[in-house]
Amino acid sequence: MPVQAETWKASHQWPQGTGDFRAEMVEMIANEVNAANVGLEIKIFPGAALVKPREQWNAVTRGQIEMTLFPLDYASGKFPQFSATLMPGLVKNHEHAKRLSKSPFMDKIKAIIEENGAMVLADGWLAGGFASKKNCILAPEDIKGQVTRAAGPMFEKMLVGAGASISSMPSSEIYTGMQTGVLDAANTSSESFTSYRLYEQVTCMTPPGEHALWFMYEPIIVNKRAFDSLDDKQKKAVLDAAKKAEDFGFERAAAADTAMVETFQKAGVKIVYMTADQAKAWREIATMTSYKDFEASVPNGKELIDAALAVE
Repeated sequence: MPVQAETWKASHQWPQGTGDFRAEMVEMIANEVNAANVGLEIKIFPGAALVKPREQWNAVTRGQIEMTLFPLDYASGKFPQFSATLMPGLVKNHEHAKRLSKSPFMDKIKAIIEENGAMVLADGWLAGGFASKKNCILAPEDIKGQVTRAAGPMFEKMLVGAGASISSMPSSEIYTGMQTGVLDAANTSSESFTSYRLYEQVTCMTPPGEHALWFMYEPIIVNKRAFDSLDDKQKKAVLDAAKKAEDFGFERAAAADTAMVETFQKAGVKIVYMTADQAKAWREIATMTSYKDFEASVPNGKELIDAALAVE
């Protein structure tokens, strides 16, 4: 009798079948591993069907699921160091993000992940921008008085410093937040702006452009005990598939910015780009709010930020 394959559960919040490359990265790993015929099958639960977005960390570290792709800053309530992966203006562009992934800065972040029962299979960084139902957001004063969503506490601190009010929620809830009047504006990734159809709710979009302020780390992580229990063939199949998914994700993340602009323009949304001076004004606020708070309140906060800033 053939040995029954071990089954892993892979969970994520992204909509399936919409072209969201994060969902496709998880699919790619599942398909590659399933096809390798090494006695391991990965079953996917997309669209937060199994685990809610902000509960993915607990689920994967406790072994309730074996794999997830999620924004790491969602777990910053437990590990405030993770907010370094969504610090305003820290990541310059997609190539810089790729270098950060392999740097001592990310080694420190990944060490925390591994100490707590998980490990990174594939790195992923997404750029994002601003969008609003009320007015275009370029300079800090443009967001004053608006209720906005930013994804993580350090980005929120910068926005509050500029005069915004905050309503925290996962990206999967932004559409409803705008539709019901809870939100006036939002920051999220280019891919989420598109796959969650936010062009139906906003009037003006500020894409990442040449002066991206918003970059977020969204890795694929696995339960470490589950991975360590695999045999060598199974581990190789998982790691080979993860490398393909990581390369695919990097290419698609860069392309997502352009695709978002085209989609929003087609929907009649006004597109505006920040100037260097406007981006500088935001960074000055971030220095006095997000960075100052992170370095003062997070264990080894200054060491982490210095390690990130050292990556050219």
